[in-house]
Amino acid sequence: MTRPTMEDVAARAGVSRALVSLVMRNSPKVSEHRRRAVLTAAAELGYQPHAMARSLASRTSNIVGVMVSDLRNAFFADVIEGMDEAAQEAGLELILNTGRRSASREQAALDGLLAFRPGGVILLSPVLPASAIRDAAGRTPVVLVSRTSTIAGVDTVNDDGELGAALAVDHLAALGHRRIVHLDGGAAFAAAPRRKGYTAAMERHGLEPMVVASEHTDDAGARAVRKLLNLFSPGNFPTALVCGNDFNAVGAMSALEEAGLRVPDDVSVVGYDNSSLAALRHVSLTTIDQPRAGIGRLAVEALTERLHEQRTEPVRKRLEPSLVVRATTAAPRA
Repeated sequence: MTRPTMEDVAARAGVSRALVSLVMRNSPKVSEHRRRAVLTAAAELGYQPHAMARSLASRTSNIVGVMVSDLRNAFFADVIEGMDEAAQEAGLELILNTGRRSASREQAALDGLLAFRPGGVILLSPVLPASAIRDAAGRTPVVLVSRTSTIAGVDTVNDDGELGAALAVDHLAALGHRRIVHLDGGAAFAAAPRRKGYTAAMERHGLEPMVVASEHTDDAGARAVRKLLNLFSPGNFPTALVCGNDFNAVGAMSALEEAGLRVPDDVSVVGYDNSSLAALRHVSLTTIDQPRAGIGRLAVEALTERLHEQRTEPVRKRLEPSLVVRATTAAPRA
């Protein structure tokens, strides 16, 4: 079946193509009687305006391309919910794709979004090189989430990762933990400030930092715990883990359970993000809260300012995280 066109709608409604175009653009110049006739014909034919063609014709676009680093991570779903709400209020439409944490796949995903000639692009925790982001910013406004940038055409929205990781260490140290290990976030750009905050807080408490290479995935969290099991004897095993994110923490807890270690009786675990996954009753993960919906809303608002208010100076939004205590942390056993 062929896609119905504007000409088909015009013929069904008995009006001109130009009048159909006015109705689809919600022009006030059309009478209510004719508007109703056009919309009825469009519904009968299953006609939908072609967003890309409409933006080309008007030289403006209400399309926002969104590239997600990892579709499996609940944190990004929470952020997108905030973005979607703000986009609807601003009259914008979101198009999503993913690069699956691979620079080459992210480049292909970004090129696909740019092919729509969007009004702007939001990149959620990309691993793209800065040169690729700079090139994209030369074509359309770009907002980075969970990554910093000094590029003039790029806005950023982040939390204070150093503070967040320090809050996790402070909480565990206050419970009496001394052997606290950090499962690192690997190549993720949010990993560096969290690692720095963990190390500084450990030294402030007079404790020896230990960072284990990992990634922001559940599989990586499980692998990191298995590595620790090979490094330490049962009597000297770390009593607490500060994980790179919630997804990583869930994988770590799974591996601890497989090894016969109980959370939090034997090992306390702290995640990062406070995603919807962490709040599930059977997970009940102590974690560092990032205001996910607020991050998504700020990203869309930054883009809207560039589109509608012609702002050219970059904005750097940084939100303050907080500690959420649930069931995965307790004082170490004597």
